[in-house]
Amino acid sequence: MTQFRPTASLANLRLRADLLLKTREFFGTRGFLEVETPLLSADTVAERHLDPIPVTLADDPRRPDVGRTMWLQTSPEFGMKRLLAAGAGAIYQITRAFRNAEIGPLHNPEFTMVEWYRVGDGMTEGMLLLSDLCESLLGHGPAERVSYADAFQRSIGIDPHRATPSELQAAAQRHGISAPSSLDDRDSWLDLLFVDRIQGTLGYSRPTILFDYPASQAALAQVRDGDPPVAERFELIVDGMELANGYHELLDAAVLRERISAANAQRAADGKPPLPSENRLLAAMEAGLPPCTGVALGFDRLVMIAAGAKSLAEVIAFPIDRA
Repeated sequence: MTQFRPTASLANLRLRADLLLKTREFFGTRGFLEVETPLLSADTVAERHLDPIPVTLADDPRRPDVGRTMWLQTSPEFGMKRLLAAGAGAIYQITRAFRNAEIGPLHNPEFTMVEWYRVGDGMTEGMLLLSDLCESLLGHGPAERVSYADAFQRSIGIDPHRATPSELQAAAQRHGISAPSSLDDRDSWLDLLFVDRIQGTLGYSRPTILFDYPASQAALAQVRDGDPPVAERFELIVDGMELANGYHELLDAAVLRERISAANAQRAADGKPPLPSENRLLAAMEAGLPPCTGVALGFDRLVMIAAGAKSLAEVIAFPIDRA
């Protein structure tokens, strides 16, 4: 009977603890305030591919299935931005996050996230801070910066900002990529090509920060005008693995409402339930969210890189099948 035992070695758990300490030292020396926000919230991020875990908050313990629906947080973003709107300047958090239907070597429904925001930073400053943190924790040297468009041009020879769905489908066929029949929009084709042909080639000689994503993939990032317009979003990739996602943060509540509506329409088309269209972040943005850049980093994956591990189970004491 071994089900009581952790899947991670004690050596990896010690490494994990050391990296947690270094993370706190990194932000502490830069004047960031460590904060805590609720894991269980009335609000949640509405995105097409992000599925929060609902929880019924029962008024009567004899009827545990009757009560208010709340959400285990997919990230602490909403709470932290509310703190920024209330006057916080530079904050970080090391917390648990939860995402439904995410199980595998690189996924666990419950995981550790490091998230931070600094008022006044643009995308350039955000990428530099992310590179510095990665270098401090992993020692792999400063990150190189590669635009999303350049990554596609190098690997596939197409412009991801202008290619039509049919052109993206033709590129997938040229590279022998099989696609599900349900794939019918640009972003799905872009994601397929990126995961299959590009991501696994990045971040080996040194960490890579990919930036300037398609405007249609902005999520909660600002869109910068241009020809074409691009989302001021960036991702850190090390050894072919995505570790962090950052935004020059959207400040306009009206635009966020439009994006929530579009995300719920996509979820409906995918057969998923809608997520709340109103939230306290909208109120905070209307009150005045200051200009800032924020990043969310998957800490378990970072420990994997540091330990040379092949799965999260090697760096988490008790993954979901032993929780």
